[in-house]
Amino acid sequence: MNPQFSSTSSSSPSPTSPSALALLPLTLFLALFVGAGLWFQWQGEEMAFYKVSATVAILPAIALAILLARGPLNRAIDTFVRGAADNTIVTMVLIYLFAGAFASVAKAIGGVDATVNFGLSVIPPSLVLPGLFLMTAFIATAMGTSMGTSMGTIAAIGPIAVGLADATDLSLLLTIGTVVGGAMFGDNLSIISDTTIAATRTQGVSMRDKFRMNLLIALPASFVTLAWLWYSGTTAQVPNPGDYDLALIAPYILVLVLAVSGVNVLLVLFVGILLAGSIGFALEPDYNIARLSQDIYAGYTGMQEILILSLMIGGLGAMMQAGGGIAWLEKTIDRLSRRGRKGQPGRKTGELGISAAVAMTNICTANNTVAILLTGQLAKDMATRYGVDPRRSASLLDIYSCTVQGMLPYGAQVLLASSLASVSPLALAGSIHYCWLLGICALLSILVYGRVSAHKD
Repeated sequence: MNPQFSSTSSSSPSPTSPSALALLPLTLFLALFVGAGLWFQWQGEEMAFYKVSATVAILPAIALAILLARGPLNRAIDTFVRGAADNTIVTMVLIYLFAGAFASVAKAIGGVDATVNFGLSVIPPSLVLPGLFLMTAFIATAMGTSMGTSMGTIAAIGPIAVGLADATDLSLLLTIGTVVGGAMFGDNLSIISDTTIAATRTQGVSMRDKFRMNLLIALPASFVTLAWLWYSGTTAQVPNPGDYDLALIAPYILVLVLAVSGVNVLLVLFVGILLAGSIGFALEPDYNIARLSQDIYAGYTGMQEILILSLMIGGLGAMMQAGGGIAWLEKTIDRLSRRGRKGQPGRKTGELGISAAVAMTNICTANNTVAILLTGQLAKDMATRYGVDPRRSASLLDIYSCTVQGMLPYGAQVLLASSLASVSPLALAGSIHYCWLLGICALLSILVYGRVSAHKD
């Protein structure tokens, strides 16, 4: 996700000293959330990762964070509330609600079926998944607007991907994971994305130069992803597409056009809801205001879990930052990087340190732009100390923040996609192949580039 975590920093009245204990609540949350799912899966339970909801597993973590907080109890609670009420979190919650409502209304009038049948009639079966990835990547790259790059793309394309999976024998996890991967491609590469702006400004480089650096890593990852998606879709059994009315596709087309044009994602989704409802009134004799109201509300309720979890994650992240957890993490990574390789650190050491810092910070904040802003100065200092090209440091900041963000089971993108597809966010995280491949390609580039640099030196 893209906007800045403005009130998180203000939730702490004064700078606090680094503290590893401040990160303990996040560890507890992950242990309960992931551990419970793995336990029930080992027990052979169906829907194992749904047995313990993340919104419940995070409660002990919040309680622990409040107990560990310094100062009066009221100040700790105020810090949590400020984090939950942050502009980023509130905007994200509204997107969840609008996206759920749009998906619900569009599906109710037959928009999903019409779009799927149209797509199956023009796209060869073996290219359904690659085509879905390319379309999603193009839209996300073109959008590149605050809070819209990845979230808006997933909200628009997610329901179509679910419909494609239902109409074929393609894996639902693979199909919706393809959408998330394409969305993160755009989030990472778009010149007007907040992650790009944050990375280039903190490192003092131009967007064009950072884009070129990113492209050298993102293109190989995307090519491998396309090849894998083509291979995975060659055996798909695609039925003969049914009839479709192009008018029912209009809400999706309008949403995509407005999104690519740079219109605010909330306005885009609201207009989409109005258009879908109007088409329903015109084409469906039984569709009326009452039905539209029910469909919108059904969309709201479908987003209930991720809405609650996002509020709690925002509050927990603010408490960890106020308690010095993020500062401790950055200081630890910086100290390990200073040790280098037997007292002779090089560019590879610096690049690994920069990558680890932004990745770990992103895990703690679940916000890729915030992770870049928090680690930007540290990355710049490390780049100067180890002779890392500022363009490389900006590129690595953006790549690893987007890579981690696209795989976090409690991150906004995975939560939104999993809710639209009604799948476990933990299961979905393992099917977002592009993000895994992007991280691997970036690591290989560090190892190869560092070896070449050391040889030249």
